[in-house]
Amino acid sequence: MSVSPSASEYIQDNFEPSDRIAVLLRNRDRDEVIQRIGTADTIAGRDFQEWLKSKNQSGFDIYIGMNALREGACSRTKQDIQTIRHVYLDIDYEGEMALAAIQKSDEVPKPNYVLNTSPGKYQVIWKMEGASPEEAESLQQAMAEQFGTDPAATDSTRVLRLPDFVNKKYEKEFHVQAEVHATTVYHLRDFKIDAEPTDSGRHVDQTLSSPRPDGAPITQSERDWAYAKRALARGDNPDVVIQRIADFRADEKHNPELCRAQDYADKARKSPQEPDLQDDSGRHKR
Repeated sequence: MSVSPSASEYIQDNFEPSDRIAVLLRNRDRDEVIQRIGTADTIAGRDFQEWLKSKNQSGFDIYIGMNALREGACSRTKQDIQTIRHVYLDIDYEGEMALAAIQKSDEVPKPNYVLNTSPGKYQVIWKMEGASPEEAESLQQAMAEQFGTDPAATDSTRVLRLPDFVNKKYEKEFHVQAEVHATTVYHLRDFKIDAEPTDSGRHVDQTLSSPRPDGAPITQSERDWAYAKRALARGDNPDVVIQRIADFRADEKHNPELCRAQDYADKARKSPQEPDLQDDSGRHKR
């Protein structure tokens, strides 16, 4: 068993120093979410890591986006993704069994990292290059279907746990740790699983992929309902389905059109201890 890397080591190993990545902090007790965007080099740095530790100690869970964002992005929508750095799975049900199936499978290569996020729950991560967001999501949807992992955690903008911080989600705190299993950077050809889009993910329901005949858009509530019906029909635990929907909703991305207003609001309430994130022009980035 390898020694779990620090948060800084994990970031440095998974991203180029100039990659722009998102860090998300969530305090469930206070119903507060903070998102910051900066270079991997800055976020792995001492000042930013000290700020994250302080926030974690005060009740915030710490997450990180696993793919690099384009220059100028102040949100993490799919349009903001510049480079796919990873594909991943989130195991939140029958964790030991699902993890063993992944590790023994001939259809997927050895993962680079396995994060133990809480008792019996894992996040499995492969380093990736050369894939588009659509290709990465199709692969993740196919793997989630194959191994019975969380189908809601298959979008390219997903944030995962950052190791070496404490999981504050449950009554009993849990120190998130990462095991290193491989150093290879993979390509789509290394995955033998059928990567055609499946109906296991919440965003691939063909009955909801187009507007209604009257032209009205499909709401997220309708997509949630369609996902719940499919999940229950295949026998998923109702409590798990409810939690997946709740987690997805809590992690909704910011509207890019609101970036400027949010930037100003964040600056106004920014803690004096929080490090500044700036680009080369000196503009504050969130």
